[in-house]
Amino acid sequence: MSNPASIISPETLPKPRGTLTFDRSLAELTWLRVGGPADVLFQPQDVEDLQDFLRDLPPQIEVFPMGVGSNLIVRDGGIRAVVIRLGRGFNGIEIDGDTVTAGAAALDAHVARRAAAAGVDLTFLRTIPGAIGGAVAMNAGCYGRYMADVFQSARFVTREGALITLSSEDLAFEYRNSAMPEGGVLVDAVLKGPMGEPAELEARMDEQLKKRDETQPTKDRTAGSTFRNPAGFSSTGKADDVHDLKAWKVIDDAGMRGARLGGAVMNEMHSNFLTNAGGATAADLEGLGEEVRKKVFKNSSIELVWEIKRIGEPAS
Repeated sequence: MSNPASIISPETLPKPRGTLTFDRSLAELTWLRVGGPADVLFQPQDVEDLQDFLRDLPPQIEVFPMGVGSNLIVRDGGIRAVVIRLGRGFNGIEIDGDTVTAGAAALDAHVARRAAAAGVDLTFLRTIPGAIGGAVAMNAGCYGRYMADVFQSARFVTREGALITLSSEDLAFEYRNSAMPEGGVLVDAVLKGPMGEPAELEARMDEQLKKRDETQPTKDRTAGSTFRNPAGFSSTGKADDVHDLKAWKVIDDAGMRGARLGGAVMNEMHSNFLTNAGGATAADLEGLGEEVRKKVFKNSSIELVWEIKRIGEPAS
């Protein structure tokens, strides 16, 4: 992102009802707890506030929508842009029959639990870190189900401030990817799941949580899976799940489980979890990830693709 800092100032920005914070450190807003400042952090009060702000924002100023920071490395030099972070006005959850409308800031786990209580099976969301906005953007999934399987529509505010509704076809879901509008901000999504007995759905989620805690470093400082599984292979969580092309397997085969760079480590418990073991910089984390990619390619000719999003500039 290449906004000249001089064009982002209190004088050049619209005056929203929400909160504008200049030179805002983003480290504590990400799960990995690294990264430099945003030129500006904007927390809109509601959809109309977001529309008005984007409509009146000078077009040469870039924006970056940021979720809860669960799948993100902000580089140490920070971001030359207006970072938009949705909060309390965007985390509502409404349920009507088998249809769930969730705000972009609603946590995936909360949506799964609320839906299950109403007998709607969105249980696969229970163990996915982050919020609904990011889940749509990444076509998040596990246990053989993806957002694409339950997605009906979503509302976006465009960079020009218009409120539009997009369908599954518009977003063209792929493995860990969707065609989000450039500069647009997702504000809510409509999901539709099969019906089930609330007690059975709750029991299933409890079992999923137990399995996750047994196999993933949930108490460590990570950002979830670091790399996509090669060739789109994904964990189904089923007994006959095959592991020959899982990211953790090719990382292990390259001898990179437990590899370290500064305060960054490829987790000993699950080697596809890049971890801030204490005092890591964004450069440590990204540098270790790139070293893993090189070693895996040298060992197996497989090119791992980052699942964690990396944004911003390195430290000068």
